Amino acid sequence: MVRTPRPATTGIIIVDKPVGPTSMDVVRVVRRRAGGAKTGHAGTLDPLATGVLVVCLGKATKSVPRIMDTSKRYLAEIDLSAFTTTDDREGEAHEIIVETPPDCEMVMQVLQSFVGDIQQKPPAFSAINIQGKRAYKLARKGEIVDIPARSVRIHDIQLLRYDWPMLTLDIHCGKGTYIRSLARDLGLALGTGGHLASLRRTAVGQFTIEKAIPLDDVPQPLTEENLISLAELEQLYLGEST
Repeated sequence: MVRTPRPATTGIIIVDKPVGPTSMDVVRVVRRRAGGAKTGHAGTLDPLATGVLVVCLGKATKSVPRIMDTSKRYLAEIDLSAFTTTDDREGEAHEIIVETPPDCEMVMQVLQSFVGDIQQKPPAFSAINIQGKRAYKLARKGEIVDIPARSVRIHDIQLLRYDWPMLTLDIHCGKGTYIRSLARDLGLALGTGGHLASLRRTAVGQFTIEKAIPLDDVPQPLTEENLISLAELEQLYLGEST
């Protein structure tokens, strides 16, 4: 049996991922529309998250690690009324009674304590490998998942809105930062609850939401004319080093 070689389509497309599909679901859609070209993404978004998903095709897949090393921006809504088992609105909620909600000044002070190089414990429901198994699979079975804290960098946090119990934040952070963990830890620091109500990634390095295409609008067929070339890639993200 003679195998038909995969198309040599090479380049990058920035997809605006909707709520619902996984990042790999998006990759499969792009791969089909590119006629089966080798395809991968540069940084997972949870099914409940939306926004910038950098999808690489052909030889551009070799650039995935480098793109993943760039900084990220997120627009996050955090609910301070409760903790959840998954640190987002998908999990079982445990409401926290707060007699006096923190004022805006206190919230801003605590937010600044998370800026810089910090130690962060990833969520139990995450894709991190623990002895060869995904943490979320162990957590779903009711097993206790204890993931060691790791160093991450948060460049900046801007408070856009605070209307108890909801916070809206603009977060600029480095590789490996879990915004769900930030929501949880923020609640612990404030003496409230804390979980992620919604998340939208607005940038991966130089790839911003303004350059993203809704998943339903990805061309069919997808050709190199629709993609960012390797030459353009060099110009776009070489200056982004964190």
